Amino acid sequence: MTKTAKRPAPDSRNRTVAQNRRARHDYDIIDTYEAGLVLVGSEVKSLREGKAQLRDSYARVQDGEVWLYGVHVPPYVFATGFATVDPDRRRKLLLHRRQIEDLAKRTQQDSLTLVPLSLYFKDGRAKVDLALAKGRRLYDKRHAIAARDADMEARRASAARRRSLDS
Repeated sequence: MTKTAKRPAPDSRNRTVAQNRRARHDYDIIDTYEAGLVLVGSEVKSLREGKAQLRDSYARVQDGEVWLYGVHVPPYVFATGFATVDPDRRRKLLLHRRQIEDLAKRTQQDSLTLVPLSLYFKDGRAKVDLALAKGRRLYDKRHAIAARDADMEARRASAARRRSLDS
C-alpha cells in the first residue's frame, strides 16, 4: 500500500487576479514597483471572484498621488444600493513618497509610461505590479519576437542533443 502526498490547498490570500499580457509585448520594462490599491468593499469581493481586466490600463502621477486608469472591475453581483460603484473609475495606488517622486521625475524627463502588469492578492491585500516602461516601435516588436524565437530554437536543439547523448 502506497501513501500519496496531499497537496496543500491553494491559498486564497495569495493569488493572481488579472495579468496584462500585452504590456510585455508593447513595452520595454525598465523597472517594476509593487503598489497597494485603494478599493471599495464590493470591488474586493469582485476581485476575489477573479473578475478584472487590465487591458488598455495605465497609471499617472497627479498632485503627488498615483492614479490607476482603465482597470475594469465589474460590480459584485450581490452588491446593492450604496455598495455599487463605477466599474471603470480611477483608483488610487499606494506607494512611498520617494517612489512617487521618482516615478513623477522619470515619467516627465524620460517620457516613460506607467503600465500595470498584474493585479493580485498578497497576504489578503490587493496589490498591483506597476512597471515603468518605454513604448516599443513596430520594428522593435519584430526584433523581440525574432530574438525570442531564436532563443527557443537554441534551447530545443540543446535539449535534443542532450537526449541523443543520454540514449
